[in-house]
Amino acid sequence: MARPRSADYDGKRGAILRHSAAMFAQNGYDRTSMAEVAAACGVSKALLYHYYVSKETLLFDILRAHLQDLIDGVTAVDATLAPRAHLRALVGALLESYRDADDEHKIQINELGKLPAVRRKELIEMERRLVAVFADAIGAVIPEIGRDKILLKPVTMSLFGMLNWHYMWFRERGAISREDYADLVTTLLIEGAQALKTGRKSAAGTSARAG
Repeated sequence: MARPRSADYDGKRGAILRHSAAMFAQNGYDRTSMAEVAAACGVSKALLYHYYVSKETLLFDILRAHLQDLIDGVTAVDATLAPRAHLRALVGALLESYRDADDEHKIQINELGKLPAVRRKELIEMERRLVAVFADAIGAVIPEIGRDKILLKPVTMSLFGMLNWHYMWFRERGAISREDYADLVTTLLIEGAQALKTGRKSAAGTSARAG
């Protein structure tokens, strides 16, 4: 018969995930032992194994929980907003989901490849779901880009480039706020993509005249 869960099981599990993420982000997944994780969590190694049977399972759960938080954050945005306002709200929601999640985000970038293929595939599918939300929103703002199978992916991934690496320089009490940065990113993405669209049309027109 399975051992019943204690009333504070989920709270303890969440604390283990947070402490483990900090350890993996600081020292690297490969260089962190389960004994060190247990010490950082203030629990015995035996208790840690009660929650997580392996370090691999622990890494997977950290990343799955983090990606689910990101997905939940953007899917909660009001989809009835006007296209530009919707994209701006998505950018703001993602940046808000990144708040206090630098460790998990760093692990997502650096350590996902350490997982076996089956588990890695599940997390990559979650990443793709997140990317698709933004690709659809970009296509709604700039339909020409949305219809361009060559441009939509690099434009969307350029947006993620601006968002995914902001933790390297952004400071909560710095010269620019999280809201300001969301405005900046949205403007750069939209205006830049529109210029790119215009440039492609101009280039096509030049080629036609030359022909």
